[in-house]
Amino acid sequence: MNTITRILALLVLSAMSAAAFAAEPTKIGVVNVQRLMQDSPQAKSAQKVLEDEFSPIQRELVAMQNEFQAKQEKLQRDIDVMSADERRNAERDMQNDQRNFQRRQQEFAEDFEVRRNEMLGRMQQELLAEIQSFANKNGYDLVLGEGVLYINSSLDITVNILKGLEARYKAAE
Repeated sequence: MNTITRILALLVLSAMSAAAFAAEPTKIGVVNVQRLMQDSPQAKSAQKVLEDEFSPIQRELVAMQNEFQAKQEKLQRDIDVMSADERRNAERDMQNDQRNFQRRQQEFAEDFEVRRNEMLGRMQQELLAEIQSFANKNGYDLVLGEGVLYINSSLDITVNILKGLEARYKAAE
């Protein structure tokens, strides 16, 4: 991360010194990428898609967990009146149920993560395209994202990028 910050600083200084020689001001903007990833309609739509896609599985997992707990409570209540074979079989069933639940939970987590990463990758490409488009249309020489320690709010172009993303989202609907 330190190397990236140094490179960005060198780019900024190079752009500023080149601008000084050209006697033309350098137009620099800063984008809060985190905010774009949270507030853009594309991000909200992606979140809704993930919820719609994975909420049935999540409900299934909750039902499995409740069923497992009910069986466990029943076993605790009835353990004193069970024969040794019944107890052993019931405990084996509980272990199998627990393994199945954990396996299903792990599959859910992996599937969710893969799908989330796919959507995140697409969204990042879309955000980058919008930022580049905005910068070209508005004559920016340099647009920074991460690694800025201070920025005058007049340089922050995040709101403008959000407007472009909203327009692109509405056009795609």
